[in-house]
Amino acid sequence: MVDRIAEIWGTRTPYARDERWPVRVDQVLAEGVQESEVERWVQSACVLCSNGCGIDIAVKDGAMVGVRGRSMDIVNHGRLGPKGLFASWQGVNSKDRLTQPLVRENGVLVESDWATAMERIVSRSRSLLDEKGPLSHGFYTSGQLFLEEYYAQAIVGKAGIGTPHMDGNTRLCTATAAAAMKESFGSDGQPGSYVDIDECDAMFLFGHNMAETQTVLWMRVLDRIAGPDKPRLVCVDPRDTEVARHAEVHLPVRPGTNLALMHGLVRELFVNGWIDQGYIGRHTMNVDELRTTVEPWTPEAVAETCGVNAEDVRRAAEIFGTSDRVLSTVLQGFYQSSQATASSCAVNNLHLLRGLLGRPGCGILQMNGQPTAQNNRECGADGDLSGFRNWENPEHVQELAALWNVDASVIPHWAPPTHAMQIFRYVEQGSIEFLWISATNPAVSMPQLPRIRDILSTDSLFLVVQDLYLTETAQYADVVLPAAAWGEKTGTFTNVNRTVHLSEKAVDPPGMARSDLDTFLDYSRRMGFTQRDGAPLLDWKTPEDAFTAWKACTRGRPCDYTGITYEKLRGGSGVPWPCNEDHPDGTVRLYRDGVFATDPGYCETYGHDLLTGATVGPEAYKAMNPAGRAIFKTAPYHPAHETPDEDYPFRYTTGRTVYHFHTRTKTARSPQLNDAAPDAWVEMSVKDAESCGLVEGDIVRVESRRGYITAPVRVSGIRDGSIFAPFHYGYWDEHGGQNTGHRAANELTITEWDPVSKQPVLKNAAVRVEKIADGMGASPAPTTTASRPARNGGGRRVLPTAGGPAAQAKETIAPVEPPMVATKEEHA
Repeated sequence: MVDRIAEIWGTRTPYARDERWPVRVDQVLAEGVQESEVERWVQSACVLCSNGCGIDIAVKDGAMVGVRGRSMDIVNHGRLGPKGLFASWQGVNSKDRLTQPLVRENGVLVESDWATAMERIVSRSRSLLDEKGPLSHGFYTSGQLFLEEYYAQAIVGKAGIGTPHMDGNTRLCTATAAAAMKESFGSDGQPGSYVDIDECDAMFLFGHNMAETQTVLWMRVLDRIAGPDKPRLVCVDPRDTEVARHAEVHLPVRPGTNLALMHGLVRELFVNGWIDQGYIGRHTMNVDELRTTVEPWTPEAVAETCGVNAEDVRRAAEIFGTSDRVLSTVLQGFYQSSQATASSCAVNNLHLLRGLLGRPGCGILQMNGQPTAQNNRECGADGDLSGFRNWENPEHVQELAALWNVDASVIPHWAPPTHAMQIFRYVEQGSIEFLWISATNPAVSMPQLPRIRDILSTDSLFLVVQDLYLTETAQYADVVLPAAAWGEKTGTFTNVNRTVHLSEKAVDPPGMARSDLDTFLDYSRRMGFTQRDGAPLLDWKTPEDAFTAWKACTRGRPCDYTGITYEKLRGGSGVPWPCNEDHPDGTVRLYRDGVFATDPGYCETYGHDLLTGATVGPEAYKAMNPAGRAIFKTAPYHPAHETPDEDYPFRYTTGRTVYHFHTRTKTARSPQLNDAAPDAWVEMSVKDAESCGLVEGDIVRVESRRGYITAPVRVSGIRDGSIFAPFHYGYWDEHGGQNTGHRAANELTITEWDPVSKQPVLKNAAVRVEKIADGMGASPAPTTTASRPARNGGGRRVLPTAGGPAAQAKETIAPVEPPMVATKEEHA
């Protein structure tokens, strides 16, 4: 037995480069349940990070009683992280689940039934469409639904209502990943694969605390590091993370200066001749513009701006420039910071300069933050057109109109899709009066929370919230719809590296709760949405019907699913798209042939100016004649909009902890995870704490120009001048859920977004710190990862075994290798 709260990554199974990652099956069962008592194991995949680990659900007496990793799965080879082990099923089993619809009567939410709730929704929706048209409606969804549900919502919104106002909280975590790939390669879709970890010589983690955000993937890295020919690691992060402790080079940049660092790394490749001129000439364009833009950024200039060592910049560049196989990963440290798309495109530029794409160990993973964020983007529930189609391309719009059998003029394509921040602005201004929020909690996760709370409470807004629990956001709703959770419905979802999994229904949802797909189909039917011939707009009966329709939508597109069926996904592993007649077993890596999705008739976007966000447009793009070449995209460096000054002298940044996901609605309902990180904290460096007269555990007020939080101090290894706060903590489990507290990190963040991806800049704000009370000598911050106290000298304090059911996880090391979907040629 292993305590997987204290030992987050479990037991090591070392392996060498080009070997397959050994199998280790992780399992946990509820207290008192023996493995022999499990009645059946139901196939699924984990939905508590973007890794998409294969998982089996243990069922006994009609309830979930535990989980185990799927040994044959290509993503996790049987492993699960702490959130997957504990929160996946404990959160679903919570007594706090919504079990019947709620409607607002005399200002109070009261229990109701589906007929009443849906009639209120449909009545308000119809009247607004009749009086004000489709622009009165908005949808804000999640990275938590299944593919089939996103596709239904996309068709309802685009072909039923005809509104461009559709987005999801994936805008907060993954929008820049999509934008960077579109700008560089012409389409969304990760070039690399998790298999590249097995085969690389070096790994660069740009703003990616993989050890906490994707624990199973970090297990894979740790096992390579423990092997005979470990990869060289470079980490870009202002905090002393677990990744940084294993890195050969750690670049603790000042928050907001990522692009300056990237310019310096790119310049070093040019200066030292670490570029592949043949690849550049055959497969790319705009290299001269890139060379000119980065020329001023010497290592010394980078050091001055970013607060890093110039020699470390040279060492990092040398590792990238001279290693045969390099894998790069990117996440929120870049995506939620200043000049996000430009910085992320710079990672693509590094790989394009050396031709390190499409072959073993050479890849880019522009990571997602949520488990089904990829499906949100693919299906178009985030506002994009379904199947990675280009809203500026009339032929793409017509393709969708033919698929859905509707008039093309109904499908919004006259302007860019409305992003999340603008949707809430339209509510604030009064033009959106009907907002449907599903499976997300913007009252905690959005920037500048005082403003968001005011928007959600707007008198003119009719708010529908569809969720598992009565969240902070649901408390503002006019109608609350109880949703079926993972394991209570069937559907598919796709992880970061394009691997599609099937999640089967294991148990029935509680009470009247039902799947999001059933709810969207019911709404479409009640609204009377039809095709041109009068048939129902959505005539699906089952999730598999929706999946079949989705396959037709993807035919010939980059995310081609036509070779995938539910039956193909049953019993084995996930399959990475594109999967079709040409690639019947899926595709491990994209762009092996150096041909990119940039052809004007095929591309998902015509691109943007990375500094201003201005669109290139179809005519200018066609004149560029990309002809299947990747595009070097860049922009000059500019400082963050809000930087420290005399009144607010610290740089404020937010992030995650390994024990929680999003706003804790599931993870805090797991005793093990909640005990490990029960409350909010803020991190300061040793030097900054001393200068402020603070010691570990003191209670401080951290204030920006927008709001404040109060929390205990953790004196950690963060860089001087920076303040960190985890963003998970809201108010549903404090103060009676009245949103009156001050522990949500986004009380302080700014309403600003990247000009291209429109992702909010959650990691750049200026704050001041004031002590308000002596502490008890400790903070509630975990001591096992990046938040560990500096006084421990980097040592790990092993936590006591967490209490509650299923406190111990079992590991089984298997001497076998999981079957792989790729051909031997693709793994060679």
